[in-house]
Amino acid sequence: MKILAFAGSSSIHSINKKLVKFALSQLQGQHEIELLDLNDYEMPIYSIDKETSSGIHPLALQFAAKIDQCDLIIVSLAEHNGAYSTAFKNIFDWVSRISGRKVWGGKNMILMATSPGSRGGLSVLEIAKNKFPNSGANILGTFSLPNFEQNFSEDKGIIDENKQLELLSVLSLI
Repeated sequence: MKILAFAGSSSIHSINKKLVKFALSQLQGQHEIELLDLNDYEMPIYSIDKETSSGIHPLALQFAAKIDQCDLIIVSLAEHNGAYSTAFKNIFDWVSRISGRKVWGGKNMILMATSPGSRGGLSVLEIAKNKFPNSGANILGTFSLPNFEQNFSEDKGIIDENKQLELLSVLSLI
């Protein structure tokens, strides 16, 4: 199975990227894995005027092609003011304008989020769980890691044993 993964953040210090990398390490050797960096897909802020004058941005087409080439998507969404990061939303907006496609192309997805706070990105997870199926996603499971600094170690990954087991349970749905 080919897995496409990314963090919904453009930060070079993204805690969501750390979480998605850790999740992928739990699957190492079992699947073909590709980890994307949203910084490689930075485009002008979507507007109908830009689309009308220049068409769909080539990076949106490249991102959509990555989706089309995989069997499953794992994304860890950063939560900015209770919603998606601008970097992620802009890519989503551009890809959503490609004629004849739903953004996620009918792919299975695992959704994750983490944050420094006690809710662990639950607001953005709820938004994604409700919106992504309308955009062609089949959500297999979700995972939230609250209080990132207390529950994650660069060396060990998820420190909280119950959260570690919860992540493994979600990953077993693949």
